[in-house]
Amino acid sequence: MSEQDPRVPQWWRTGIIEMQPGVIRYRGYAIEELIGRVGFAQMVWLMTRGELPSAAQGRLLDMALMSAVDHGPQAPSIAIARMAATCGVGLNNAMASAVNVLGDVHGGAGEQAVALYEAIAARMDAGEPQPDAVRAGLDEAIAAHGKFVSGFGHRFHPVDPRAPRLLELVDEAARDGHVSGRFAGIARAVEDALAARKGGRRIPMNIDGATAVVYAELGFPAPLARGLFCLSRSVGILAHAWEQTGQGGRNKGPMPREYLWAYDGPAARPVPQ
Repeated sequence: MSEQDPRVPQWWRTGIIEMQPGVIRYRGYAIEELIGRVGFAQMVWLMTRGELPSAAQGRLLDMALMSAVDHGPQAPSIAIARMAATCGVGLNNAMASAVNVLGDVHGGAGEQAVALYEAIAARMDAGEPQPDAVRAGLDEAIAAHGKFVSGFGHRFHPVDPRAPRLLELVDEAARDGHVSGRFAGIARAVEDALAARKGGRRIPMNIDGATAVVYAELGFPAPLARGLFCLSRSVGILAHAWEQTGQGGRNKGPMPREYLWAYDGPAARPVPQ
């Protein structure tokens, strides 16, 4: 093998993977030692955080990832995956099309909820009483993102069935000393504050708010919460794209062809001479 130009290794620098002929190490761990000992969620932790999680931390991350994999074709990302599959593209194209719409509105709520919880925690660390910190945090979040508070309320579920179960698991982990439980308390305080603002009408935590609790308890920064949601939802995206591929169909749009959109432009008119 010819001698390598010393400038080449500095083109890219990474602390994530070491690879050379016959050697693959992730964060220093040989792949052959990881295989069979480390699960996928633990590997996500290792790759993004640099160290392996404890068994309890890995289980909690796994629970959050599996809880948000799908919400049906009414979710834009899932619908797009299915529509793309009817356009004759491959699974990777259908998945990419779907993941590309996971933005601030559809997909970003978990990141925004983590940021909200962290902002409230920072205010409390600075000496603000929790009620004041929650009130100020909510005001800032609403000013930044609008009246819909990310992580709370659901247009389909009066109570999102996923959220209470995740919080129950966080509470168990806190009792066992695996997480602090602090962010679960903050999230519940936000829920109470929202109810007070609505005259007692509760706006329950949804899946994004609950997974945000998990990610915050585990120490994931807010931007990573969106990446973790993309990983999670990719499972549902893949499943729907694959199912639609088997069902067939050609060029299926967002609604059946017998239904047409509302037109509110000019009335029929002649082209000027």
